[in-house]
Amino acid sequence: MRERVLTGICLALSLSTAAAAEDDARAWLERMNRALATRNYDGTFFHLRNGKVETLRIIHRVENGKVEERLVSLDSGREIVRNDKELTCYLPDQRRVLVEPRQDEGPLLGTLPDFDAAVTENYKLQKLASGRPLLGRSTQVIAVNPNDAYRFGYRLWIDQETALPLKTQLCDERGNVVEQVLFANITLPASIPPSAVRPQVDASGLQWVKQPAPTQASASIVQLWRAGKVPPGFRLTATNTQLMEGSKTPVAHLVYSDGLASVSVFIETKSADREQMNGLARVGSAFAFSTTVRGHQVTAVGEVPAQTVQLIAHSTKPDVDAAATDRRR
Repeated sequence: MRERVLTGICLALSLSTAAAAEDDARAWLERMNRALATRNYDGTFFHLRNGKVETLRIIHRVENGKVEERLVSLDSGREIVRNDKELTCYLPDQRRVLVEPRQDEGPLLGTLPDFDAAVTENYKLQKLASGRPLLGRSTQVIAVNPNDAYRFGYRLWIDQETALPLKTQLCDERGNVVEQVLFANITLPASIPPSAVRPQVDASGLQWVKQPAPTQASASIVQLWRAGKVPPGFRLTATNTQLMEGSKTPVAHLVYSDGLASVSVFIETKSADREQMNGLARVGSAFAFSTTVRGHQVTAVGEVPAQTVQLIAHSTKPDVDAAATDRRR
């Protein structure tokens, strides 16, 4: 009896310690989210993926609650400028400027989704040993490990003083690094002049392409298609229709997310005069999978393992109940 009591006490203490450690890790991620959203910073970082390295500069300005950002590729000369409402991509190598509505509030800083409270439903948070200093700053390493093989994990080296991530890694189910962001330098000025977040690209002679804002689902294709089977924790979080470049008709867009990872599903009518992908493809650190369903091309894409986009794309079909409801209207 005494041994059982001692075993029970040890188990309770172990669970309590594990819960406290997870709470501590979550607190670090919450601090990081606040720092990325509310602080001024100006830094140069390396973005590593698919064996290639790109050097970029990020300028993040916050003034009276208004956020402006400018991301510059020091290799290609491309720039992305963000304000509260729009994202403008200057592509001098393509002789184009793309303007589209801002659809999320996350930072432009590489592989950094928003770590919200729901993350613990599908991931295990761990506070690891303090990492070696980066840029002369002490860091705390946080691991975000998925509970299954349908999503990637993260490793983050967070500055102990400022809570900014100085290094991040996106990792597959074997722990291999899929994508990495590593700062070469960073400053945190008290203020940043407006001129610092204005584009420096000479846009004269460039073609301007404005992407219309996505429209909310009407009684159309977007309402009649759903993924019948998704990985545990993934839920339908957004639906809209939008015009894609090269497409003459609106494309249905569904978003499935587990609160951290997300998969976009695009559904469009098959067109004989437009080249369309089929099967599995790697797009940077993301996977995309396309298949044909009832005369439509269904493409699922996201920074998730290949099996996740394949599962969602294969199970996306017209929703019979939704179609019946639509006919009764």
